[in-house]
Amino acid sequence: MLGLKQSLSLSSNRALGGWTPDNEGTDLVAWYKNKEGIVLEGSDVSRWTDSSSNDHHMAQAAEEKQPAYNASTGALTFDATHSQSLQTATQLSISGEFTIGVRLNPSSVNIVFLGDNTEPTEFLKIMTATSLRVSTDGSLVDITVNDGDLTADNYLVVTRNSSNLVSLYINGTLQTDTETLAGTVDIDAIGVRRINNNPYDGIIKEVQIYRTTSLALTNNVNNYLSNL
Repeated sequence: MLGLKQSLSLSSNRALGGWTPDNEGTDLVAWYKNKEGIVLEGSDVSRWTDSSSNDHHMAQAAEEKQPAYNASTGALTFDATHSQSLQTATQLSISGEFTIGVRLNPSSVNIVFLGDNTEPTEFLKIMTATSLRVSTDGSLVDITVNDGDLTADNYLVVTRNSSNLVSLYINGTLQTDTETLAGTVDIDAIGVRRINNNPYDGIIKEVQIYRTTSLALTNNVNNYLSNL
């Protein structure tokens, strides 16, 4: 098994002197960082190490379920026909505010990019090119896109504030539609929901998860992801 670490690459150094997710301290729940923390088995990813201090490492022991890796871009490519995914043994649970940022380029729709493969009805799913579904504790909301295409190469930021208002940003643009969704968000997988349903199809370059939200944090995450 080969560990690939490029902490001194130009890409990973892009934010020196500026904001990084580490600046958020204990509010940072997990950080699956572009081009870092990648452990390879051949040319496929067996583990994406959490770059936060919380050790929510995402792993996959089954070779056919390991996503492919592009070292030049840091892209993990998931193949839905093999239900490729990564999973952590230490579940992430967020009961209040959250901010979730992801850089991705999906190849289809009705696919989950973050979910829980042990608890039911916990996921973030690209339903259609213009609809994002967030589900938790048996309840769900669909956010309709008015500016953008969810099947394109995008950076997405999903937030929930103290009033349980869920908002979506696509490439830095706040979408008009907002929805209300309470409950504890559970995440233990990248690329599937329970049990191996709606597997993700396409590229994921980075995932950031926080247990808070603010306009400043949202702007920082959007700016950071835009540079990947």
